[in-house]
Amino acid sequence: MTAPDSKPARPVLRKPAVAARPAPAARPARATPAAQAQPANVPYTAFAKKEAASQPPSDKKARLRKPRKDDPDFVPSAAKQAAAAKAEEGERLSKRVMQLKGCSRKEAEQYIQGGFVTVNGVVVEEPAYRVDQQTVTLDPQASLLLLGSVTLILNKPPGTTDGLEELDDDEEPPPRAARGAPKGPPPNARNLLKPQNHWEHDPAEIRTLKRHFSDLEADVELETGASGLVVFTQDWRTTRKLSEDLGVMEHEYLVEVKGEVEPDALKPIGYAIKDERNNLPQVKVSVSSSSPEMSRIRFAIKGSHPGLVAYLCGEAKFEILAMRRVRLGRVTIADLPVGQWRYLAEWEKF
Repeated sequence: MTAPDSKPARPVLRKPAVAARPAPAARPARATPAAQAQPANVPYTAFAKKEAASQPPSDKKARLRKPRKDDPDFVPSAAKQAAAAKAEEGERLSKRVMQLKGCSRKEAEQYIQGGFVTVNGVVVEEPAYRVDQQTVTLDPQASLLLLGSVTLILNKPPGTTDGLEELDDDEEPPPRAARGAPKGPPPNARNLLKPQNHWEHDPAEIRTLKRHFSDLEADVELETGASGLVVFTQDWRTTRKLSEDLGVMEHEYLVEVKGEVEPDALKPIGYAIKDERNNLPQVKVSVSSSSPEMSRIRFAIKGSHPGLVAYLCGEAKFEILAMRRVRLGRVTIADLPVGQWRYLAEWEKF
């Protein structure tokens, strides 16, 4: 018999069991046609070779890829191999001169660039030139003191720039534009500084060398439409002279105008020069020659003033046919043909 104060036992609650879900069926792998027919006990490589052998031959041409130079299988042509082998033969000319003269490499290169070294009787100016069994001779009178800087005087053609801008290493003269084609930039006067344009009657007895065409500076402006004297120099003293004294150096121009010019026709130019409001430099003007067809007027101007001659001719209502700078300081262009250059002689001073 149960005690009246006892409590009934609590029922035990259990979570009902859930049936396990069936595992999802595996998705069949996507196999290639070759893999579908491959037996399980045959390696893939052997099976692939067998399948490839059973395929009919294709009539498509194989694409040949041009080998690259960094390709380990790249083999250069026989001509290139021969040229490379020949380039590596012997030793540098500068090294041979070092042995002959007992000098430094820099001095040897200066002797070569100065034209004092011959290879089999021919002057060679490239220090990297390769020699083997050739006869290398150094001029007994060779001296680095003779390697002075040069100054070139060019008779610039009309329509070319004055050369104040430098040229790129790979720049070439622009081709002549066809009729009706858009015009490009004007050619640079520096393109004319080549051995073939050297004046054959040059009074300065200087042997032309390749080093004479490097490190040339131009400091005196000249209009693109004008022709005449333009200076290119390697000498720092000439550069300083043209830069510091340019304002007081006299520039002489010879201008061809249309028709006959009487002395009284120059009065408008004189009025423009004396007018203080124009603030013009010192100018001397005179008639050199005159004919019914054409007249030549000479201008002598202190300093470089591009456009001044055209302005003064406009004041006198002159029609300019051609303009040429014939003198700069005490240096004249003389008989130098248009498009050719000469050396500045030792006795010439600006």
